[in-house]
Amino acid sequence: MNGPHDLGGQHGLGPVAPELNEPYFHGDWEKRALGVTLSCGAFGAWTIDESRHARENIPPATYLSASYYEIWIRALETLLQRHGFVSGEELAEGRMLEKGAAPKRVLKADMVPAVLAKGGPCDRPVEAAPRFSAGAHVRTRNFNPTTHTRLPRYARDKVGVVETVQGSFVFPDDNAHGKGESPQWVYTVVFDGGEIWGEGAAPGLTVSIDAWESYLEPV
Repeated sequence: MNGPHDLGGQHGLGPVAPELNEPYFHGDWEKRALGVTLSCGAFGAWTIDESRHARENIPPATYLSASYYEIWIRALETLLQRHGFVSGEELAEGRMLEKGAAPKRVLKADMVPAVLAKGGPCDRPVEAAPRFSAGAHVRTRNFNPTTHTRLPRYARDKVGVVETVQGSFVFPDDNAHGKGESPQWVYTVVFDGGEIWGEGAAPGLTVSIDAWESYLEPV
C-alpha cells in the first residue's frame, strides 16, 4: 500500500540524520515494547508480514509523529484485537475484562536466547527455475495496491538490471493477508539514479532493491 512508511523520494521531511552513538533504547519502555511485541509474535497468530502491514495502516498523521517503538505498539494493539486476544475496552482500561483467545505458543524467559538465535528463516523451495538471470534487463510493475507490498513507490515502472538471484522466499504480498506463503524467486535489481530520480540525480548514483519475481517483467 502507499502508506506513510513508504517515504522514498518524498519532499519536506528533512535529511536523514543518524544519531551519533545512538543507544539501543532511549528508555525502559522501549525495551518493554520490543519484548512485548516479540512475545506476542510467538503466539503464532500472525506472520511478520501481517505485522508490517498493521504498521503501514496506522493513519499518516499518527505514524509520522510517532517514535519507532510507538509504531510497534500501536500495530501490536491492532493485531491483538484482530485475533481476539484483547478488546478495545481492555486496552482503554489497562486490565483484562474477559478471557480472550488462547495462544498457540507462549514464549517463556528461558526460551528467549534460543528463539532469537534461531530467528525466522523465510527461504522456501520453488520448483520452477528462475525466470531471470544476472544481466537481464527488467521493468518493475506499475501498480498501487491497497494491500501489503515490498515494492516501493519510487521503484515502480522503472527499468533496471538483475545483479543477483538471491534465492526463493516467502511472498510477503500474499503472506500478509492469510493467502499462504506462495514462495517466489527474489532478485537484486540495480537501477541507474537517473531512472529512479530523473533530472538532477547525482552522477554515478545507483539504487538497488530486492524484488520478488512477480514484480518484474522482461525488457
